Amino acid sequence: MPTVVKCPTCSSSVTWSEESQFRPFCSKRCQLIDLGEWSFENNKISTAIQADAELDPKAAQDLIEDMEALLAKNDDFFK
Repeated sequence: MPTVVKCPTCSSSVTWSEESQFRPFCSKRCQLIDLGEWSFENNKISTAIQADAELDPKAAQDLIEDMEALLAKNDDFFK
């Protein structure tokens, strides 16, 4: 049985699967509404993030490369 979650913006049911292109959102519209909330700082992380330890340069570079690869896979996000 597939996992079903609520859209964070409008509370519609969303099936969590590869076919749900905008998961956890139900649509591009809801995704952009949420992005706008963050950009206007209506949403924010309530406490400062504390790093327990510094990343060594190799681990930091690996993390950056992983993030760039994820962004490249989703290059149509802002279209």
